[in-house]
Amino acid sequence: MLLGNYRFPGRYGPEWGSGGIFGLRYHDGVLYYTLAFEAEAHFIDLKGGDERVYDFTLVGPAPTSGGDTYNAVETVDEFIYFGGWVHAPAVYRERRILFNNKYSHVHAYDTSEGTVKLLWRDSIHHETDWAGEVSDLIYDPYNDRLLLAREDGHANLGVYALDRRTGRAEALLHEPSPKGTRVHDSVFFGVGNNFTGGLRGIKALDLISGRWESFRVAESADGRPYIRPELGAMASAYNRAFAFVRGGIIAGNPLMGEEFTFFRLLDFYTFYAPFRVNAINVGGGILTAFNAHHDAVYRPGSDGMDWWTTNTVVGPSVLLYVAPPMVKIVGALGARVTSIEKMDGKLLVATNSAPNTGATEATPFDTGNRDIVVLDEKILQERPPSVSFSLPLSLPSAAKNLGAGTFGGIPLDGHREPRMVLHLHRDNLLTVYEYDLSLPPGESVAETFEVRAGRNVIDLSAFSGIVSFELKKPDFKGRARIELR
Repeated sequence: MLLGNYRFPGRYGPEWGSGGIFGLRYHDGVLYYTLAFEAEAHFIDLKGGDERVYDFTLVGPAPTSGGDTYNAVETVDEFIYFGGWVHAPAVYRERRILFNNKYSHVHAYDTSEGTVKLLWRDSIHHETDWAGEVSDLIYDPYNDRLLLAREDGHANLGVYALDRRTGRAEALLHEPSPKGTRVHDSVFFGVGNNFTGGLRGIKALDLISGRWESFRVAESADGRPYIRPELGAMASAYNRAFAFVRGGIIAGNPLMGEEFTFFRLLDFYTFYAPFRVNAINVGGGILTAFNAHHDAVYRPGSDGMDWWTTNTVVGPSVLLYVAPPMVKIVGALGARVTSIEKMDGKLLVATNSAPNTGATEATPFDTGNRDIVVLDEKILQERPPSVSFSLPLSLPSAAKNLGAGTFGGIPLDGHREPRMVLHLHRDNLLTVYEYDLSLPPGESVAETFEVRAGRNVIDLSAFSGIVSFELKKPDFKGRARIELR
């Protein structure tokens, strides 16, 4: 396999911080991806070696910026459908982007002819607000249409059905939805606003009857409360829907009699999350990533989001392979992973060194260094890499004020010498909860340890599956380091 361009330093593309490489999809001999914020859709013919680059000027005049930041891509027959949003033309003024020319879009690329067609676009032409971006595309094989998930925006949010021949769009659900996944003969959609609390519930659309059903957000496998489950990616396997959220995985299928359950996973009460990345099926399981630094406030006090929450980096971004009851770390990377694809026995992993920013933190160019890393599929079967997580205990302690405080959810599978090092400023009690990703879920087991002021080393090799932690008393000056070797 030979890729031409696979490293992209920041170039002209007015937006907030950094975009990334999104929508990686290999189909019919063509590798597609969109480079954001430069608004470049790349189509590489791996048979002939040709590369076509499209600049989104079918939407509006140049200079364009944006493209896609959620991996909205689907393939049907000879077509690659790609969606998202784009400024056409982009207007940058005094650290701000004006949104008058911001469009949501869906395009079709014909792999047999090598041509791009604009299928649909939508804009409210407002200076500060915008129409809901297309954050997911799902093919409905029963009705031969595309389902669009739209959550990021101010108007026209929800789930839309798009006729892939005429380009006519029809609203099916008016509640904001960032992602969905098809399971059996239904499509499950997460419902909620990602920057104001996260997932509120899950709705299922019966593709045959057209009826909707609603399901509540899940209880936790470790029996402890959780907060802010922002939805990053969804996938299906085992006739279940898997929603990857900040703090864990929500999995299940009420349509076959199994309630949704929240499995705490890599929950540090920061913005460490499976956000702005996709999830793919590999080997019958699911491969996705939890990202260390995907969205952030650049200057303290410049946005409603908390600077410390978004900029506290507790560990590397990790690739996770989910094959219940096992969850295994199979890769450790930098600030964030933006897209994942499988091709010819290899895994293509798009990465970025910088996050999105917000509010008045726009720049006239992309601020990140983006590249495509090629890994061998055998990493799914090998021992996981050594990984460490380090976090101030003030974060989970402060979460107690919001009704939570249990942290961690560390997958131990494949690690021979896992341990936790606690630096405490007071004597305390530490409870360790042990569980796994069993479907249907089993009960967790808890064990409590006395820990002392100073340095404590907790050997985790006696535990299996996934472990989460809770201190009985807050320790705002303490620190925890979790080492997986």
